[in-house]
Amino acid sequence: MHEDWKPRHSPWLIAVGVMLATFMEVLDTSIANVALPHIAGSLSATPEEATWVLTSYLVANAIVLPTTGWLANHFGRKRVFMSCIVLFTVSSALCGLAWSLPTLIMARILQGLGGGAMVPIAQAIMLESFPRQKRGAAMAIFAQGVVVAPILGPTLGGWITDSYSWRWIFYINLPVGIFALFMAQWLVEDPPYIQRNKKAAIDYVGFGLLVVWLATLQILLDKGQEADWFGADWVRWFAVISVLSFLGFIWWEFTVRHPLVDLRVFKYRNFTIGLLLMTMLAGILYGTTAQIPLFLQTLMGYPALQSGYALSPRGIAAFFTTFFVGRIVGKVRSRWLLCIGFSLLAVSSFLLSQVNMQISEIKVIWPSVVNGIAISFIFVPLTTATMSQLGQQQLGNATGLYNLTRNLGGSIGIAFVTTMLARVAQTHQALMAGHLNLADRPFVRRLDAAQHLFARHADPVTATHQAYASIYSLLDQQAHVWAYVDNFYLFGVAALCGLPMIFLFKRVTAPAKKVETAAH
Repeated sequence: MHEDWKPRHSPWLIAVGVMLATFMEVLDTSIANVALPHIAGSLSATPEEATWVLTSYLVANAIVLPTTGWLANHFGRKRVFMSCIVLFTVSSALCGLAWSLPTLIMARILQGLGGGAMVPIAQAIMLESFPRQKRGAAMAIFAQGVVVAPILGPTLGGWITDSYSWRWIFYINLPVGIFALFMAQWLVEDPPYIQRNKKAAIDYVGFGLLVVWLATLQILLDKGQEADWFGADWVRWFAVISVLSFLGFIWWEFTVRHPLVDLRVFKYRNFTIGLLLMTMLAGILYGTTAQIPLFLQTLMGYPALQSGYALSPRGIAAFFTTFFVGRIVGKVRSRWLLCIGFSLLAVSSFLLSQVNMQISEIKVIWPSVVNGIAISFIFVPLTTATMSQLGQQQLGNATGLYNLTRNLGGSIGIAFVTTMLARVAQTHQALMAGHLNLADRPFVRRLDAAQHLFARHADPVTATHQAYASIYSLLDQQAHVWAYVDNFYLFGVAALCGLPMIFLFKRVTAPAKKVETAAH
């Protein structure tokens, strides 16, 4: 009935307006990462305590994401969008003014609540503002914020923190937020079906189950490795509570008359397949984004800012490639674009799996550039294919679920990286330590050389201890290199596993114009 609704303003102008808010919000998911040591030192907290600055934001963000459709229907999309911008901007100022870690965490929770609904609403607005045949171009613009912002976040955060203060990574949101609020007031409008559903009932039980499920899951993913996963009692309890609340949430939402989240959209094959692929893509994207700076800083000795510069070409490549993909997405079948994207993603991961201690910076930058190109070939057609079977009224609810899977996939990817780096390094270390015995000739030769070197400055006993320590340090370094190699290789395998799923997408064609004419 309302499928032919069009906004009063130009879709391109609307896209610019809503993307200001989107870029600002997504940037804050990663910009604080490199500033954590500075935040911990400034607020007299330990590095482990400072990580709650990230966890609190992600938990609040995840809780709001799936409720976006209901919020828009109940209060009106424009009102919710503008309220989110105000809450996000004000809480950014509070983050910058924080005088202790608890106050900063509380401000980050408010910031996450404000930012959670902002991105899916912006995506729904853009999908509705453009005609169906131009949705690829709309998602190309949307990808600039969602894909490029988290890549550039650590670099920008490192530069601001080193040049000024960690507080300015939050203060920079103030002018952007004010301008985004002005643009939203001018450009955004509620479609007829949003205005019609403003009195939707409140699903308190569904919301409670959702909060428990996502909060326990997000904390589990962020803090599980620190607690040795299921070796800790609270991890086991959180896992049980998360699973039970998830199952309860699914059952309740399918039985209640006015559900908080309409899960019936999963009956559309393209939507379900798209969410699975988005989870996989986000895991690889965020896992790689977390892993490359760690490798460069901890093993290669790069400063934080220089490691950020090594990732910058990846964002630049994604930025320009997305424009190209946006122009061809309606002319080339999404299936083939996705195949190119996932193939390139696998190639970039396999190239990164060749890292070693002698690798040059360009050999890290080049696979990262291929990775950025791959993400552009995936994100735009994946979004359009995922939403292709849905009507205008379903987009608000669907974009909330779509962005939730992106966030959860990213959390899973980062948790996978941190866990595997610790566990696999230990495995390789144990295997290589078996060669550290006097029956192994290469070890004996290296030990003798090290002893002779240290004997110039110490007595024989001290020189022997120093020789063993230097060899063990080298072994530990090599074990961690192998852990990075294994992780990148597994990301490549995961990307290849996504290829068969692409062919499960159902082709959807736009309705013929003559049918519309006959209806009149």
